[in-house]
Amino acid sequence: MEKLAPFRLRPWFRTRVWGVRDLTPWYDYKITGEPIGEVWLSGDDCVVDSGPLAGQTFASVFHEHGEALVGGEASHRERFPLLMKILFPKEKLSVQVHPGDEMARLHGEPHGKTECWYALEAEPGAAVALGLHPGTTIEAVRAAIEANALESLLEWVPVEKGDMIFVDAGTVHAVGPGVVLLETQQNSDMTYRLYDYGRPRELHLKDGLQATRVQTAAGKVPAKIEGDQAVLVESKYFRVDRFELDAGGMREFSTAGEPAVELIFAASGSGAVHFEKETPISLRRGELAVVPACISQWSMISVETMEILRAVPR
Repeated sequence: MEKLAPFRLRPWFRTRVWGVRDLTPWYDYKITGEPIGEVWLSGDDCVVDSGPLAGQTFASVFHEHGEALVGGEASHRERFPLLMKILFPKEKLSVQVHPGDEMARLHGEPHGKTECWYALEAEPGAAVALGLHPGTTIEAVRAAIEANALESLLEWVPVEKGDMIFVDAGTVHAVGPGVVLLETQQNSDMTYRLYDYGRPRELHLKDGLQATRVQTAAGKVPAKIEGDQAVLVESKYFRVDRFELDAGGMREFSTAGEPAVELIFAASGSGAVHFEKETPISLRRGELAVVPACISQWSMISVETMEILRAVPR
């Protein structure tokens, strides 16, 4: 297998009507136009920011070095399997739902969209909507949308910093203001908007109601401690772990079982990814490094106390 060294991706800033105009302390980014609501960390259009591949888009790296990047036995052939991004809502996001794999394929997409949210920040009273009140029917959802009353059917869940929230496909959901969320999802942008608080944006009621499931597995996930790491969530599509390093600390990583690509996000602090004799890849809060599947051993050395999250596709 081709050898492909770790590399850092440059964040891609996306405008959203519900976003913010100040991204500090996460990013020193001057916002001159529409507010920024999402910062994509592993999107197709993110640009490699280090090493010999610098300047290439992540999509081109995937198509030119797919086997080294995601592994020769991986089932992911159409696109990179996971999208990680940070949500910065100043206002409520629309009430929406994502299709599962089967429905997505009927619409010409390779897979649906199951996701999870890790709360990087949360103000007092912050909450997200996860699913519908028990006993709610699809017809009741339809009627509530027509009456501009869908919020009354949603299950609102309080959010605190450090919470992990699982949102499987088919879950009607929304995000309120006062949080900063790290989202890890199947790499699909299939979103059906059911309700948007009167904003002049298109709704997708036919497909959205078809995608909706009245009972799902969505909810907060308690962390599971395994040695020096915390398993935040495990699903059919991804696993997300959390690691903490003291200032000047080192954590070695090695592949056990089937090789898989690793997405390494710095939630706080700074450090560097080390691999063999390659130039270390610096990483600070808000940045993401990609460790290709072809690499079986690497290490993180912190400059200051770090919290890092690792997402691995399945």
